[in-house]
Amino acid sequence: MKALFIQHDHAGHTGAVGRRFAHHGFEIEEFLVVPEAQFYDPNISVTFPDFTDYDVIIPLGAPWGAWDDACIGNWLSEEVQVIGDAVRAGKPVLGICFGAQVVSRALGGEVSPSPASEIGWTYIRSVEPQLVSNGPWFQFHYDRFTVPPGARAIAESPAAPQAFVVGKTLGVQFHPELNSETLAEWFEWGGAGKVSEAGLSPEIMLQQTRDEEEAAEKRTYALVDAYLSDVAGLIS
Repeated sequence: MKALFIQHDHAGHTGAVGRRFAHHGFEIEEFLVVPEAQFYDPNISVTFPDFTDYDVIIPLGAPWGAWDDACIGNWLSEEVQVIGDAVRAGKPVLGICFGAQVVSRALGGEVSPSPASEIGWTYIRSVEPQLVSNGPWFQFHYDRFTVPPGARAIAESPAAPQAFVVGKTLGVQFHPELNSETLAEWFEWGGAGKVSEAGLSPEIMLQQTRDEEEAAEKRTYALVDAYLSDVAGLIS
């Protein structure tokens, strides 16, 4: 089986999610949307892979908003179309943060700037903890999605919906893939300044991530296992 990970920027690594897919025998293919050289000028033209070539698609997070057509519209509109077509065709999709926002928008939901950002390790309220646990999960977003028509909401926080399921697709607002190495890279590319602007300490957050890493990996593995078996139907 083949899994397509859509990496929207060079610092968007597959992490624990990718490792768990590989554990289940998936051939991992990574598609980079915005190369490092275009990070500060990301509105480029992109041709996405044919989703029918893959058994599951995992669009990852991004430092941009899935509502911001002025910033990334040249490729965002195509990705919204591709992901929408994939979901409607019954292709399993696991959308993570920006990826979940793309799924929502593709299926008629709305994505917009959130009144309150969420940054750091937070607990969520899940009504299906066997699929998506209460966490804590790492968050780093300024936007939020609405649960699209026909989907069922399965988790939320005070700031935003956190997870939904529709068909063989799961969207989550948080970052199950993240580890301390990835967070350190995010900090190098502007994330540290955003954390400081929110009144938080990048150094403390990085140490919290190191401390949480082992337990977080187990939560991520459990999420991927439950998604692949109970939602996507790709493993038994």
